[in-house]
Amino acid sequence: MNTLKSVCLSWLVVTGGLAGASGQSSPTNINPALLYYQAFLVTPDLSEADHDFLWTKEWQGQQLPEQFGKIMAGYDNEFRLLRQAARATVPCDWGVDMTEGPATLLPHLARTKAVLLTARFRARWALQQGRQADALEDLVAAFVLGRNVARDGTLVSTLVQQAMEAIDCQSVAELFGQFSTENLQRLLDGLDAAPARRTVADCVATEGAFYRDWMLRRIQELQQANPGDEAKVMAGIHELFSGMLNSQEKPEDPQPGQTRMSGSTSQVQAGMGPHNDSRNANAWERLNQAAGGTSAGVVKLVRELEPFEEQLALALALPHGEFEGRLEQLKAEVQRSSNPLLSLVFPSWEYVRSRELRSLMNLVMVRAAVGYKLRGQAGLQSATDPWGQGPFELQRFVFQGVDRGFELKSACRVNGWQEMMIFVEKVGPPFYVNGKLVGQARPATYPK
Repeated sequence: MNTLKSVCLSWLVVTGGLAGASGQSSPTNINPALLYYQAFLVTPDLSEADHDFLWTKEWQGQQLPEQFGKIMAGYDNEFRLLRQAARATVPCDWGVDMTEGPATLLPHLARTKAVLLTARFRARWALQQGRQADALEDLVAAFVLGRNVARDGTLVSTLVQQAMEAIDCQSVAELFGQFSTENLQRLLDGLDAAPARRTVADCVATEGAFYRDWMLRRIQELQQANPGDEAKVMAGIHELFSGMLNSQEKPEDPQPGQTRMSGSTSQVQAGMGPHNDSRNANAWERLNQAAGGTSAGVVKLVRELEPFEEQLALALALPHGEFEGRLEQLKAEVQRSSNPLLSLVFPSWEYVRSRELRSLMNLVMVRAAVGYKLRGQAGLQSATDPWGQGPFELQRFVFQGVDRGFELKSACRVNGWQEMMIFVEKVGPPFYVNGKLVGQARPATYPK
């Protein structure tokens, strides 16, 4: 792998030089996924010392040493490709074969999130060097990658998109005051030009077909392999169903420093796969009974999910204040249904829609902050809080006796506290700009 990286790195240096010498711009008709895979190949392998240097220190508001810049320079070729991918005019196709169902591997997901965290480091260094345009390009390129990662329509990829958007918005808030008003507008223009946002409602049809088609195909294979032996077919379905229950994990809100993300759709409790909680203890018994003990009965139950998915997609597309009520109605329908699969697949969707609205809130906050910086109150009021009836609440933020910027507050309290984001206008001691600890001091170092 090191040899391959060296070859790729040398090739990029040569071809980059030739392109610059000829004055030709990079083509925009290359599949972005191909460029992303190439970018992952030339990602530098950091030494343990360099890794610890970057990730165990809090860099917000600090004067970055030359060692920091040298490490960031090692990512130049990766981000050259990422920027090219961001300018692509063709759809992103990751080339993932979904026929494996819940066992499908999505190995690029963890790589994409690592890119965004590196983009934050690079932006800090570029701004310290007075290169606002470079900082802006890296942040936008990482944001576009986040949008492109969700092109397959799976819910796990859309969750990664949401996590990446949240981190990118946090980065903008932390670096806000280091951009000129002109570059803040350019940043906003770059975000607006990104591929369309994949929504949770969009994923219902994809996840439903993904789960149903795979399940029906496996049942058919069992029936063909065991003609006339219904007991063996049902035993195979039981094993299949139990394996799915045991592989599920509840999705969590990814934290800024968390770079690990599941590479398999079956390892994330989301979508139309079974939900892993105490109700699963007798899930097979309930399914077997509802199916009349036959594989044909199981097939019927699986097919019955499709009309429910259509109702679910409509509910998930509703705004805050409406979708909650409609979901409560669907819950009641699920409880009355004789199909046990509905109660297993339903719970995760309410969670992810709530998280999606919080993710959207972050993006609207960035828009409102830029609008306020450019046009004052008129700009602030041009953006509506997705969790409220009007604009965000704004007030100055004072940290340790010093006015450091302004905070925007949302009406959202779904996590038990009022959601807010602080846009830093003056460099100084670090603090959390959003989340549960918003406004509190950040530690100077982090454990390995």
